[in-house]
Amino acid sequence: MRLYVSPRAPNPRRVLMFLVEKDINGLELINVDLNAQEHKTADYRAKSPLARVPALELDDGRVLTETRAICTWLEGRYPQPNLMGRNADERAFIEMADRRVEWYLMLPMANAIRHTHPGLAPLEQPQFPDFGQSQLPKARETAAWFDGELQRQPWVAGERFTIADITAFCAVEFARLARFRPGDEGLHALQAWRDRVAERASARA
Repeated sequence: MRLYVSPRAPNPRRVLMFLVEKDINGLELINVDLNAQEHKTADYRAKSPLARVPALELDDGRVLTETRAICTWLEGRYPQPNLMGRNADERAFIEMADRRVEWYLMLPMANAIRHTHPGLAPLEQPQFPDFGQSQLPKARETAAWFDGELQRQPWVAGERFTIADITAFCAVEFARLARFRPGDEGLHALQAWRDRVAERASARA
């Protein structure tokens, strides 16, 4: 199997952390240079028509191109340690937490960065700085809500580390490009959680 990644981007990093947490080895990692527009070449678009990373090319030639779909496939193939839920109830609540992070924290923060950071201008054409600036308050509002959640539970989805923590960690780390650090915003529970995740081997990989 081949996994196409761009390690500095948040979504590929989510899958790479997932692999380390589950101790999955043996995949061929292929770096896609986004700055060089390698994701927009005809060869790569044949695998990922929307020119997105990550992409997992299976041994039978089929390709999965969405982060959550890739992780779902890996969880099914390598069920332990469990990161997405042991039964229907747990799976639903972990997915709810993961989706909340993805849609209400990672997406607005990513939009803010993509549309305001000069270094990302070649990848986001056209940039709309006003739109980007409008997304920062939405991301901060969600971050504050997660800070409240983490004041009453140790992990994003509850009592144990899950895929939701991976998504949230990648979102918070990517947010540094917008000069967002939870502790600087008074979000001390979120900062303490971030620091705990940063100590894990998957965060250092």
